Amino acid sequence: MSRTGPRIPQTPAPKAASSRRYQMVDLARLAGVSVSTVSRALSDHPLIKPETRLRIHELARSLNYQVNSGAANLRKQDNNTVGVIFLGDSLQQISDPFILSLFGHIADELHAKGMQLLLLRVDPKHPQSLAHAYERGLVSGLLIVGQAFLHEELNRLHTRNIPMVVWGALTPGNLYCTVGSDNERGGYLATQHLLQEGCRNIAFVGDTRHPEIDLRHRGFIRALSEAGIEEDPSLHIPVLFGDQLLRSTVKSWVDQGHPIDGVFASSDVAALTIVSALNDAGRKVPDEVKVVGFDDIALASFMHPSLTSVKQPTLEAAKAMVDRLLQLMSGHTVSSQMLETELIVRESSRSLHT
Repeated sequence: MSRTGPRIPQTPAPKAASSRRYQMVDLARLAGVSVSTVSRALSDHPLIKPETRLRIHELARSLNYQVNSGAANLRKQDNNTVGVIFLGDSLQQISDPFILSLFGHIADELHAKGMQLLLLRVDPKHPQSLAHAYERGLVSGLLIVGQAFLHEELNRLHTRNIPMVVWGALTPGNLYCTVGSDNERGGYLATQHLLQEGCRNIAFVGDTRHPEIDLRHRGFIRALSEAGIEEDPSLHIPVLFGDQLLRSTVKSWVDQGHPIDGVFASSDVAALTIVSALNDAGRKVPDEVKVVGFDDIALASFMHPSLTSVKQPTLEAAKAMVDRLLQLMSGHTVSSQMLETELIVRESSRSLHT
C-alpha cells in the first residue's frame, strides 16, 4: 500500500484569454490610451506612432482580441467625426454671438482637416452625459466649450484617456488640456482703461463661480488695488447674462442715486444689456457711465454707442483646439495654451475730450 500525504487543494487554472470576449475599451484601458488610438493602431493608421501601434497589436494578440468587422466599418465611417459640446444652461445659449463665432471657426478648421462635426448640447447639471457620444462610438474625440462648474468631472474624463480639449481657463489642478484667453489680463486691461477715463465707482458683472469669470474678476480687483480703490460689493452683479436681473439692478442703482460711473461686464451680451438699461434709466453712455464688455463680438462695433470690449481671438482658439485634439487622437501628449487678449476701445468708454 502506498502512503500519500494530505491532499492539497489546487488553485483553479486561470481561464484562457480566449474565454472572455475583450472589447476595444478593455484594450484601451490596459494600454493606457484612448479607444480611438486603439482603433487607429489596429488599422495601422499612419498618424499613430510605430511603437504605439506595435504595443497595441501585441496586447491584442496576447488577449486573442478579434476585430469585429461590422464595428470596424462603423468606426471607419465615424472616426473622422469630432463631438463639439456646448455646456449651456437656461442663461447661456448656443445662439450667443461669441459661442457662434467660436463654433463657426471650429467647423471651418475641422473641415480644412477633413473632419466632420457633431454638435452637442450638455446641461452642466447632467455631466454624466459628457462622454456618451464618445462611448457610443459616434465621435473619436471631444471639443468642449466651457467649464461651468465641472472642473473635477473634466479631470475624471481625462483619466479615462478620452481625447478632449476644453475651451476655458487653466486652473490649479488641471489634468485636461485647455485652450483659453488670458482672462486675468483682460479683466485688468478693461478696468485699468475705465480708471484712466476717470471712473472711480466701477461695477463688475459676472458670476465668479465660473473659472474664466473668476480670473476676469481677479484682474478687475488688481487694477482697482493699484489705484488704491476697494471693490464695492454692492456693485457686483453675480450673473453672466440675466437680462431682467441686470435691468432691475441698474434701475435700482439709478433710483437710489448711486454714483456709479463705470461698468465692466464679463461678456458683451451683458454689457449691451447694461448700456440699454442705463439709457432707459436716463443715464447716458458714455457721458455719465462708461461701459466695457468682454469677447468683442462682431455686433460690438455696430451698436450705438459702439462697445469697448476685450477681444478673445476665436480664430486662433479654434485652430489651437483642433490641432491639439488631433494630436491627442493620434496618441500624442499636448499642453494647454493661453491666448493673448486685447482691449478694443470704442465709443462706450471714451471721454468727451478724446
